[in-house]
Amino acid sequence: MNRQCPIAIDVSGAQMHTEAALIREQAPATPVMLPGGVTAWAVARHADIRRLLVDPRVSKDAYRHWPAWIDGEVGAEWPLAIWVSVQNMITAYGAEHTRLRRPAAAAFTARRAGGMLPRIEEVVGKLLDRLAALAPHQAVDLRTEFAHELPTRIVFELFGIPEHSWAPLHKIINAFFDTAITAEEAQRNAEDLHVTMADLLAHRREHPGDDMTSALIAARDNGAGDDSGSASNGNGNGDGDDGGGQGARLSEKELADTLILLFTAGYETSVNLICTALHELLRSPGQLALVRQGLASWEDVVEEAARIEPPASYGLLRFAVEDIDMGEGVVIPKGDPIMVSFASAGRDAAVHGERAQEFDVTRPTRGQHLSFGFGTHHCLGAALARLECAVAVRRFFERFPAAALAPAGEGELPRVESFISNGLRELPVVLGPAAHVSD
Repeated sequence: MNRQCPIAIDVSGAQMHTEAALIREQAPATPVMLPGGVTAWAVARHADIRRLLVDPRVSKDAYRHWPAWIDGEVGAEWPLAIWVSVQNMITAYGAEHTRLRRPAAAAFTARRAGGMLPRIEEVVGKLLDRLAALAPHQAVDLRTEFAHELPTRIVFELFGIPEHSWAPLHKIINAFFDTAITAEEAQRNAEDLHVTMADLLAHRREHPGDDMTSALIAARDNGAGDDSGSASNGNGNGDGDDGGGQGARLSEKELADTLILLFTAGYETSVNLICTALHELLRSPGQLALVRQGLASWEDVVEEAARIEPPASYGLLRFAVEDIDMGEGVVIPKGDPIMVSFASAGRDAAVHGERAQEFDVTRPTRGQHLSFGFGTHHCLGAALARLECAVAVRRFFERFPAAALAPAGEGELPRVESFISNGLRELPVVLGPAAHVSD
């Protein structure tokens, strides 16, 4: 059963849940075809994903554990190359992961996220004031005017990104997650991304501030060690401890790639989560009523939204360090790429019951999802994303208690074209009269 005919992944993500259910029902791991003719193993069951996410036989380092990348069979021309060519904590393995994760981890603790609450409340208040100034019966795209704006201001301020760079970065980030673009477009976007990052680093070196970019630059420029810190720099050879000791500082490429990861993931995750939570409550008034009656909390809303529509549908790529027996006669051979379906795990009936496809804020298993990862690669920004979403959704429904989906939003809404990012492309809503809410 190792080599059945691979399922072609829908690059648009339009049939994500149908596709995920098919893969989940077939086998513990199913061959799939990615853009550019690359084959991989898709893992879609909650229990199997949870096990793989902490299995030391699974790596995220293409430079060390993906023969097709090492040998040049798959290279920079691959449309998804940016997802494996970057060198940061998300693509690291073993001691390298520890070294690369440490400099950024302090910025995304639950305690630090909680300390950002006043600023989040302030930004949300200003955005709601702006919405309240609009005609109450006109349709408003809440993704553009609200869900997009909050993470932009919080994450970009956190990293000290000057406002003149916001629009170019949004364009690059959108293309970063667009898995339907051509190989040429992907390469141009990767080049634009690295030029933009180099400009940002130069700007922050000249004008340091109280922000994460400046802090990471200081750690890289003034820390101990040398620029050979990564075991997978250059040709990517070496093991997890070779030159990658925990005291070695980031190389310039690792610095740039770490920032790329942190603010792209921090932005995209929050936008998608906020949109999902708003959308689910707007189309399920009974669920909103449960929250208003105190039978569920806004935090319950966030967890159930993350479960039913994870901000990232697939996680890619991982690689088998050795043969992995998945059971049911399926073995993932050493060196083969693996991707896990967070979208599938969230709707696995074995965990969430036969009505797993329904949004239910009182669901006992609402917090038992893998949508922010699990184990050493658990999302650093999860606490911040949860906090932003809970504040945004609570404050929105307090300010606009009669808000309802616009006629254009009552059917199936268009989603972002991606099988990696999972979110609505628009969320048309009629706000209704704004309530007066005292401070």
